[in-house]
Amino acid sequence: MTPYDTHAIADPFADSFSAFETLTTMLSGSDAGTWTHTELEEYLDAAGRELLRLLLQDHLDLRAVREEEQVRSGGVPVVVGPEGRVRPWRETGHSRWLASVFGMVRVTRVAHRGRGVGNVHPADAVLSLPAGRHSTGLRRLAVTEAVRGSFDQAHQAVTRRCGNVLGKRRLEELVVAAAVDVDGFYRTVIPVPCSREMPLVVQVDGKGVVMRPEALREATRRAAEKAAAGHRGRLAPGEKPNRKRMATVACVFDTRPAPRRPHDVIHPPGGRSGERPARPGPRAENKWCTASLVRPPEQVIADVFDQAEARDPKHLRPWVVLVDGARHQLDLIAAETVRRGVTVHVLLDFVHVAEYVWAAGHAFHKPGTTEAEAWAADHLTAILAGHAARVAAEMTAQAEREHLSGSRREAVDACEHYLTGHLDQLHYDTALNNGWPIATGAVEGACRHLIADRLDITGARWGLPGAEAVLRLRAVVSNGDLNPYWRYHAAREHERLYPASDQPTYALSA
Repeated sequence: MTPYDTHAIADPFADSFSAFETLTTMLSGSDAGTWTHTELEEYLDAAGRELLRLLLQDHLDLRAVREEEQVRSGGVPVVVGPEGRVRPWRETGHSRWLASVFGMVRVTRVAHRGRGVGNVHPADAVLSLPAGRHSTGLRRLAVTEAVRGSFDQAHQAVTRRCGNVLGKRRLEELVVAAAVDVDGFYRTVIPVPCSREMPLVVQVDGKGVVMRPEALREATRRAAEKAAAGHRGRLAPGEKPNRKRMATVACVFDTRPAPRRPHDVIHPPGGRSGERPARPGPRAENKWCTASLVRPPEQVIADVFDQAEARDPKHLRPWVVLVDGARHQLDLIAAETVRRGVTVHVLLDFVHVAEYVWAAGHAFHKPGTTEAEAWAADHLTAILAGHAARVAAEMTAQAEREHLSGSRREAVDACEHYLTGHLDQLHYDTALNNGWPIATGAVEGACRHLIADRLDITGARWGLPGAEAVLRLRAVVSNGDLNPYWRYHAAREHERLYPASDQPTYALSA
């Protein structure tokens, strides 16, 4: 006769059920009946998080029990370590802490041991446990908060949600580690295809970030040390404090042609009549941004051209490149186009051109007057119509007729030199007829969003690894790629911790 099994099977989720019953008992009691909805939310926020933590802990404990039962029953073959040596002994009860989004839990697993070699824990690879204490979900939460606001704010947000599971310095380290796969991720992304009629637009700009002295480029650091040696309490007019490192920002996007006329861009003096409304300009679609403080500008420009070429590998679409007129950017873009054998239409940002023209107009007329507005509108309209060389000659002749001198003549000469020095990039008539953009609003918006809104917050002084990581992760978020990137990053992290060649294998026991 088979004896009855008198051993009661323990419920692996008893602690979770007990916590749930306590929660429901509290909510059904008379005290909870007097709570406001705010008090109910606060109670459920804390008690609910603890319930989820217990569920996670109970599940991990259940896994540990099942693994130990396999070992006791002899169902686990002998494990061979990554170096090829057998681990003949097994020892239960080996545990480690894991900081999760619900709080701290303990992971218990079986260690496979051998003489003179390290322990192997097959359960670690099955759970894909991180190298450190903090779970992948907690790391993602830390990254999400850190790229949104300051590290102090991110630490407070994580603590409010998860409890005291993460220190501020470790949070910064997790952000740096989270950015290591950005380049690899974008090499796997296939851009959205477009028709050949849609122009492909590339824009490049730069913006400085306040850095700690050790993170400055060598020339800037030497200039800062030289200035500090003077012990001056105030900078001279126009003097730079030598505390910023320049980041290169670039973006590429598709756009639908939107033909316009010069008067659609520059309204006539006195405003529009309303009889002929202004035509809207082209809008960016599928915008992709990249930025870096570490990589040189030529590498960032090469990256954005890689993205553009992925969108148009056969160079069938019109390529439009917009810059602010910096000579080194123009040289790097020219070198990149020659290397790739692609024809591009380089345009200067019209807003920069307008600033020079307005400065020249104020040399002839008092700022804020109707005469100054009319002068600038006439000359800017002519430039948009393709007559930049004529405008430059006319303002120089007018300055000579009126015998301008000093700073007024300098403003006119600066505008004339700017126009004549970039005539090849001022074909706005062609751009307007073809419906191309003529301003760098997309990349300047990227500079504000990626850098000014986060890296340039009050009092921020950056080290190079942290600034680069935040900048690159903000670009990933701006591109709308955080979810697929995090899946890619988690997979690569698993491969680094548990590569196929290092996975514990099993040998048949004798």
